[in-house]
Amino acid sequence: MTITQQDQYYIEQALNLAQTAYDQHEVPVGALVVLGDKIIGEGWNQPISSHDPTAHAEIVALRNAAQYLRNYRLPETTLYVTLEPCTMCVGAMIHARIQRLVFGAFDPKTGSVQSVSCLLDAGKFNHRIAWVGGCKATTCGELLQKFFKARRFSRSI
Repeated sequence: MTITQQDQYYIEQALNLAQTAYDQHEVPVGALVVLGDKIIGEGWNQPISSHDPTAHAEIVALRNAAQYLRNYRLPETTLYVTLEPCTMCVGAMIHARIQRLVFGAFDPKTGSVQSVSCLLDAGKFNHRIAWVGGCKATTCGELLQKFFKARRFSRSI
């Protein structure tokens, strides 16, 4: 699967949400759910501020999209996220019946699409999600690096 201009546009929108997370001292990850050409759900990482370990950007975006559609299933939607999803988020996407996933930076520590495990390609689930990674990966990764560098620096003072 190839990255389209539309994919790049929506990853840019997700990067704006990641900046919101950054500004709130959360790990800067942003996500949005698109149906056709309409954003129906968006989110950014909020586990620290919400005291909720499940408040990853993807989960927040999925919750908002489900509320918008008034349905826990989200067929024919695409989830855009700035960082490769973790196991929890991949599971939520499968249950929501997301059609397609586009993500930015690969996550060598917890990425469950390709980096650490390949859950979407396992072929053992009752729903398949098409995916492509690396969309604006450098830009997405730079924001994460900036965040963690600042965090390490503030702890060393």
